[in-house]
Amino acid sequence: TLNATAFGAVIGSLGFSSPLLNHAALIVVLALEAGLLFVAANTGFLGGPAVLANMAADSWVPRHFRELSSRLVTQNGLLLMGSAALAVLIWSEGDVTLLVVLYSINVFLTFSLSLYGLCVYWWRNRQIVKRARRRFLLSLAGLAVTSSILAVLIVEKFDQGWVTILITGTVVGICVLIRKHYDETRAQLRQIDQLFAPAAGHDDVPEPPALDPRKPTAIFLVGKNRGVGMHTLLWVQRLFPDHFKNFIFLSAGEVDTHSFDGQGALRTLQYQIRNSLRYYTNFCGKHGLAAAAYDAYGTDPVAQLDALTETVMADFPNSVCFASKLIFVHDNIFTRWLHNQTALHMQRRLHLRGRQMVILPMKVS
Repeated sequence: TLNATAFGAVIGSLGFSSPLLNHAALIVVLALEAGLLFVAANTGFLGGPAVLANMAADSWVPRHFRELSSRLVTQNGLLLMGSAALAVLIWSEGDVTLLVVLYSINVFLTFSLSLYGLCVYWWRNRQIVKRARRRFLLSLAGLAVTSSILAVLIVEKFDQGWVTILITGTVVGICVLIRKHYDETRAQLRQIDQLFAPAAGHDDVPEPPALDPRKPTAIFLVGKNRGVGMHTLLWVQRLFPDHFKNFIFLSAGEVDTHSFDGQGALRTLQYQIRNSLRYYTNFCGKHGLAAAAYDAYGTDPVAQLDALTETVMADFPNSVCFASKLIFVHDNIFTRWLHNQTALHMQRRLHLRGRQMVILPMKVS
C-alpha cells in the first residue's frame, strides 16, 4: 500500500544498520496503523445506536430506536450494520478502488452535515455563547472545504459512486416518509386532545380520597397526549366498573439534545408532562377516585417507565398496568412497525417478571 511504501522509505532513510531492524520497525508501524483503523471502523458500530436514538427522538426513524436498552437498537442494530457492510464487501468483490470511493463519498457527506449542524448551532447562539461568531466562521470554512471535496468526488467518480448516491438517497427518502407519517399522526392525536381540553377552573377539585395500597390499583402508562390517556382510563372504568380503587398515572419524559439547548426546553418538558398528569388526577378527584401521578426523565423512556412501574407495583402489589396502542383504519406492516413498540416492550418486561399488563386499542384514521 501507499503507507507501507512511504513508511518503508522513511525508515530506510533513518540509517539503521540492519535490514532486519528496518523490516521490524515497518511491521510495528503497520501494526499500529491496523489497530488505529480497527478502532476507527468500530466507531461506527459503537456510535450507531446513539445516532439512531437521536434520529428516532426527532421522528426520522421508527420511534422505538430511541430505546437504547432494547436489543433491537443495540444487538440487532449492530448485526444489521455488520450485515450491510458484509453485503457491500461481497458486492464489490473487495475492490479497494471502489470501496475507497464509496467510503469517501459518505465520509465527506457526514463531515458536511456535521459542520452544517455546527454552523446552525453557533448562528442560533451567537448572542449567548462567547466568540460564537468566530466559531461560526470556522465551521463555515470547514463546511466549504468538505462540501467542495464532496462535490468533486460525486462529479469525478460518479461512474463508481452512483450506487452510494442511490442507497443514501433511498435512505433519506424513507426517513422523510417516516417523519411525514409521524407528523400526520400527531396532528390527529392533537385533534383528539381537543375533545378533552380542560375546562375553566379544572384545578379546583375537592380533596381526593387517600390511596390504599391493599386495594386493587390501576396503573396507567401515559404520554403527552391526554386523549390517548383518557381513552384508556374511560375504557378501564367501563370494562371493570367499581373494581379498581386506586388510579396511578406514570409518564416518562424523553431527554435529548433539545432538552439542553439553553432555552429552558427541559423545564418546558417537565411542565408539559406534569400538567398532563395533573389533568388525570384532577379528573379522578372530581369523580371521587383516589389518584396519584409520578414522572421520570431520561434518554431511554422505556427504562424510565420500567423503573417507575417496578417501584409503584412494589408499593401496590394488587395492581394491573394499562396502556393504549394505536389501530389504524388502513393498517399495514409499515404502521405496525412505526407504532406501539413502547407498550409492547413494557408488556414483555412486566410479563417476564410475573406482572400483569393490558394493552387497549385506540382507532385512528
